[in-house]
Formats: sequence, C-alpha cells, structure tokens
Amino acid sequence: MSSEDDAVRSSSSWAVRESGGMLLLGPRAKRALSRQSSEKGVYDEALSSFFRNDDPRRGHRENGIGDRITALKARAVLVDMEEGVLAEILQGPLRQLFSSTQLISDVSGSGNNWAVGHHTYGSAYREQIVDQVRRAAEHCDCLQCFFLIHSMGGGTGSGLGTFVLKLLEEEFPEVYRIVTSVYPTAEDDVITSPYNCVLAMKELTEHADCVLPVDNQSLVDIVGKIQHMSHTGKLGSVIKKNCTIISGQGGLVKVEKPFDAMNNIVANLLLNITSSARFEGSLNMDLNEIAMNLVPFPRLHYLVSSLTPLYTLADVNVPPRRLDQMFSDAFSKEHQLIRADPKHNLYLACALMLRGNVQLSDLRRNIDRLKPTLPFVPWNQEGWKTSLCSVPPVGHTHSLLALANNTCVQFAFSELRERFVKLYRRKAHLHHYLAVDGMESAGFGEALSCLSDLIQDYTHLEHPLMPNAPRLSIAT
Repeated sequence: MSSEDDAVRSSSSWAVRESGGMLLLGPRAKRALSRQSSEKGVYDEALSSFFRNDDPRRGHRENGIGDRITALKARAVLVDMEEGVLAEILQGPLRQLFSSTQLISDVSGSGNNWAVGHHTYGSAYREQIVDQVRRAAEHCDCLQCFFLIHSMGGGTGSGLGTFVLKLLEEEFPEVYRIVTSVYPTAEDDVITSPYNCVLAMKELTEHADCVLPVDNQSLVDIVGKIQHMSHTGKLGSVIKKNCTIISGQGGLVKVEKPFDAMNNIVANLLLNITSSARFEGSLNMDLNEIAMNLVPFPRLHYLVSSLTPLYTLADVNVPPRRLDQMFSDAFSKEHQLIRADPKHNLYLACALMLRGNVQLSDLRRNIDRLKPTLPFVPWNQEGWKTSLCSVPPVGHTHSLLALANNTCVQFAFSELRERFVKLYRRKAHLHHYLAVDGMESAGFGEALSCLSDLIQDYTHLEHPLMPNAPRLSIAT
C-alpha cells in the first residue's frame, strides 16, 4: 500500500476524528491516490476528483490530466473553531496537501453549544467560508456534489456544520449536498449533546439531499470485534496481524491516535460511495443518482450504510468464494454504521455499490436470492439501484457498500428524542443557549416538532391504513 494512499486516507479521517472539524469536498469524488499514478508521477482522473495539481512555477496554475504531479492540493475546506485542531494539520505530515487559506478557525471553540456555532460563528465567518468554498468550486470542471462531514454532539460540528449546509444550498442550489453526520453515543460526555443533535437534525432534514448517519457506538462495536480477533489470535484469512486498522501503521504516523480505527471505517464509506465516479465499470452510478433513486420523499433522506468486508482499510484477504456471503453481510446489523434492524422494517429503496471483478449475473442472482427476506414498500418492490466498479480497493478482490432507505432509522431518532425531552422538560441548560444572540426559545420547540414529524412520516409508511394519516405531509 503506497504512502500516498495513507496520506489521503488520513486526511479523510481527520475531519471525523476531531470533534468539530468539517471537510467540504467540492469535486465529484474522493479516492486514495492510485498506485500507478504515484509510481509514474502522473496526474490522472482518479486524483483530479480529490486534488488539484498546483504548479507554483506557473503562478500556481493547475496542471491538467496526464501532466506530471507537482504539488497536490486537496479540494477541501476545513473548519474548526478551535485553532489547535487545524494547527495540527499545518504542522503534521499532511501539511503539504493544504494551504493556510483552506483552513478556517477561531480560538476557543463553541463550548458544546449549537447556538454559538450556528449563530455566533456562522455570522462571523459566513463571508470567509463562502469565499473559500467558491475558490474550491471554481477549480472544478464538473462539480457534482458537496460532501460535508461533521459531528453532531459538539457545538461547532452541529451548529456551524449545519450553518455551512444552509450556505451551500443558498450559494449552490443546483449542486447536491451529501452529509455524513457522526452521532454520539447515549453515554457521551457532552451533557448538552441531545440539544445539539436535535437542533442540527432540523437543519439536516430541511437542507440536505442525503444524510448518511454514523453511530459512534456502531463504530466502537466494529473496532471491538477487530481487537477481539487480534487478541484471540483468530485472524486467519480474515485479518492479518499488525494490519493498518489494528496497529495504526497504515497512516503516516507510526503511533495510532485515538479513534483512528473508527475514522478509517468512515473514510472507507466515502471511498466506496465515490468509486463509480472515479473509475471505470460495467455499471456506473453518478453521485446525483443516489438521491434521485433512494429518496422518494424529500424529508426522508436518511440512508443506512453497511460495508463488507468491514476491514477494507486493513490488510484483509477476502477469497472470491465469499462473494455470496458478502451480499448477506451487507444486510446484517453487524455490518451497519448505525444501530438499527432494517429486516424488521420497510425498505423504501436500496443501492448496492460493488467493486472488483464481479459479474452482472452474480449481482442479479444475489438480489433475487435476498429479495424474499427483505420487506419493501408495496409501491416500490423493484427499488434497487446497482453499480459495478471494476477497480477494487487496494489489497482486495472485491467489496460491497449497501445504502438503504429504511424506516428503521425512526427508532434511533426516537431514542434521541427521548434524551432531548429529559433535558428539555426541566429546561436544563437552556440559559446557555438563550444567552446567544439570534437564539430563541421557540427554536427548541420547532426542532423537537420537526424530529417528531420525521419519525411520524416513517411510521405512516409502515402503517398506511392508520386513520387520519396525513399522507401528503410526506411530500411537502
């Protein structure tokens, strides 16, 4: 695995690791640098999706496809209101991928307060953020979508992150906005995280095209399985000792930092979701097709993601004979990045994104095999979207990413609502939010009502014959 692979993987993981960091990706895709490009020093299309080939000798003009690599710059804007977080980037091994103008920070952070991030810092940094995003967008030949990665529990990720989401809708209304939101666990040490999450979800529901919720507890469980396997020595053909996800040796730094393994899994989600836009295949899927095919109603755009194999970022040996098992794993709770049980709820639509030497006949055969066990809504029984990318992940023969629009997310949202109500019923900690200019007490009620309506929309799809069901509210 090349050092360039590790550099890009680490850069994509960084935005998730830091509590408030956000990574905005202007081009249509994201990919670790190809081994062929790094060896030949050639700037190719896979690289161009995530990087500019900046040439300081030509007044920082961008070199074209097929030119020699001079100085790669990530097509990204990183935002965090704690200056120490971004200073680490400029001083670390990834510093050459970012210029100081791509990093926007303050000093003290948002203090775990959504209102500070959304209203205070949003107003203060609005013009600077718009300017940097426009600069990044102007370097793109084919701007398909924005990726926004942010946390939900803290103040900057939830508050300023959703403020940026609204900015993208205002400034680039025709460009799709795909959001990866990292939700805290119920045992999160941020007491006000339920407030921050629910306030942020109102913005996500109203302004995002697709949201890929990632549950921190699911990531903990997945990494726990890997560590258990490493300690028991049951590695075999599944995972090798001293692999990147266990040892941290897959990054540019030999010592693994906290949450590196969890972040690698999220980075792998983004690598797979963009693979078809970066590489050739017999059945491609553009990023804008995800929302078009998986979101039948505008508010119901929360997609359950599952990966197989789980350890794609590690040195894993996946024999070709396990292809059928990979399809089964993709619909297993153990492979999901959010705690839910889709098989006991309704599918609105589902996308399967395969990489590697997989035949269309294998894809169709497995869909036909699994369909009887997967309950779809009656009006969309054939709601499958598929893609086949011929280039597998580094070190693998094939991989599979499943994105499902399923009513099971309502239960995770209901748990979040219960945590919110426990605090809100007592008006606990509200004064911290209401002291911020622009924040009104009505905002809490509106956010709670928006979340309740979202849960109700999912419930109505499972029980369409309920009396007085406001069916038209789903499509508004």
